[in-house]
Parts: sequence; C-alpha cells; structure tokens
Amino acid sequence: MALPATVKELGLIPGLIMIVLVGWLTESSIDMIMRFSRASKSATYSGVVADAFGGAGRTLLHVCIVVNNLGMLVVYMIIIGDVLSGAWLNGVHHSGVTEEWFGQHWWTTRFTLLLLTTLFVFLPLISFRRVDSLRYTSALSVGLAIVFVVITAGVAIVKTIDGSISMPCLLPEISKQASFWKLFTTFPVLVTAYICHHNIHPIENELKDPTQIKSIVRTSITLCSTVYIATSFFGLLLFGDRTLDDVLANFDGDLGIPYSSLLDDVVRVSYGIHLMLVFPIVFFSLRLNLDGLLFPYAIPIAFDNRRFFAVTAALMGFIFVGANFVPSIWDAFQFTGATAAVSVGFIFPAAIALR
Repeated sequence: MALPATVKELGLIPGLIMIVLVGWLTESSIDMIMRFSRASKSATYSGVVADAFGGAGRTLLHVCIVVNNLGMLVVYMIIIGDVLSGAWLNGVHHSGVTEEWFGQHWWTTRFTLLLLTTLFVFLPLISFRRVDSLRYTSALSVGLAIVFVVITAGVAIVKTIDGSISMPCLLPEISKQASFWKLFTTFPVLVTAYICHHNIHPIENELKDPTQIKSIVRTSITLCSTVYIATSFFGLLLFGDRTLDDVLANFDGDLGIPYSSLLDDVVRVSYGIHLMLVFPIVFFSLRLNLDGLLFPYAIPIAFDNRRFFAVTAALMGFIFVGANFVPSIWDAFQFTGATAAVSVGFIFPAAIALR
C-alpha cells in the first residue's frame, strides 16, 4: 500500500524498474540461503547463520527478524485501523468504512475496532502451531489482493479512456538537495516488500517434497512482483500527485465514476481482510524467532503450552500498542526497512556466501 507513494517519489520508470530489480535480488539471496542450508545440513535460517558466524551471528539474526516482523505487523494493524476507523494524513481526516456506515461512536474509534479485531480475528488465527494450518487463509488473502488490483486497474483505465486523468511523472523531480535525499526514503519500502526469507525454512520443512521449494519461491516472487507493479502503476495513475503514503486512504471520496462509493468500500474492506489473513503468517515466524532468541535451548515452543501462550500474548500486546501510537506506515517502514529488513534479506545471505 506504500508502493504507489514510493513510485511517485522515484518517478514511474525508475520506480517500476526498482520493483523488478529488488525482486530479482530477493530470489538470488534466497537461493544463497537454501544452497548453504544444504551444505551445512541446517533446517533453519538461524542454523545456517550459526554455522557461518556462531552463536553471536544467530542471536543478531533473531533480533533482526523480530524487529522486522514486529514493524511489519504494526504496519498491518495501522492500515487495518485506517480502513476501519479512518486516518489523519497531512492534517486531513480520511474516513474509515465504519465511520461512513454508522457515524462516529465509541465503538467506531480506532482503539475499539483494533481491540475487537485482535480478540476475534487475530487471536484465533495465531493460535495454530503449524504454518500448514494457515494454507487456506493464505490462499484467500492472495485472492483478495488481486481483487484490489483488478478494481484499481479498472477504475484507472476507465478514467484514462474518458480523459479525466493524465500520465504521472516518468522521472523523479529533483528541484533541490532535500528532494534528492528524499529519494532514499523509498528504499526501505522496496526492501520490506519482498522480505520472506524467515518463512522459507518453516515452509520447506512441512513440504512432502522439499525439492519443490525453489519453484515455490520463484512463483511467489513472480506473483508478488506482478501485483506490486500493477498496484504501483494503476494506483499512481489513478491518484497522481494526491497519492498518499497509504494509498487505501485515497479510497474515501468520489472516484469520478458510477458506483464510486461501493467500489471504495469493496477496495478497502477486501484489502483490510487480506491483511488480517496475512497477519498470522508473519506472526508465526516472529514468535518462532523471539522464542529462539529468549529460550535457545528449550524444547520447541509448539510443545510448551505455557511458553507458547505467554510469548503470543506479549507480542500481540506490543503490536497493539504500537499500532495505536505510531503515526504512519511510512515512519514504521523507514525504521524497519533501513535496518532489520535489509539485514535479513540481503546482508546475512551475502555474508554467509562470502564466509
């Protein structure tokens, strides 16, 4: 949802090229991890790092994954809050779907809606012990992401045909030194968009045929790249210079076509549900890595009920508080994308290969 704003800063042509380039680099870095996993006979990402750099390296990797995943889940919850209860961006209030449907009440506030979502959606989904249990919700989430792309593309194409929108800037506009340095604020978003390295081993370990993992990775990255390019292009084409950090916040007004209000609601609700269904996948590896960091020599967390529920409750509490106090997704991306995400996705795999 931050990619259209990213491409707006970089310009359409460099922005789309960067999305493809980072996807290719991601596939290469995952290939490095899998190659050296087999060489070191390791069944986890942290095991490969420990083989190359010892216990200190493994601890640092766990810290990076925890920071990255915490940041991602805070971003997810912020966007869900934006969809349900609205958001203030650049001094302007963008209404959420519950505000538009029912008006402003205590139960349509951001805090209340996120609390209800946590209790009745997230907690049941994050209580599964195996990532395999999330396969159906994961598949549904992909379908909902495609719904967003199809509607956004359809609206943009219709408005392009009737001549009511123009092509966005093809190259970045650099008027002064500050605008040049602002280009670098886009890279954390691009890096974060492809981070999945911590999920590779848990999924491979549950496959009946582990040799399938290479084609699974390639298919997933190709699908993601296609969705990212379409979202960025059509989102920027539709909203132009008015594109916000979270493009979903743009879908709160008249799109200039028939059934605009209905399409606004379908886009926001479908993507909000998409994030709710993606949330447990990211949480799964977060819990696994935090447990590995805090209890490196204990039995697997899936077999210890007290530890499982204590770690789960502590993490959900932190994410809930973060989502209510972090001002925007751009702020969260800047921190996690420039530190933990780039380490997990690119620095560690390259360092392992060099070692």
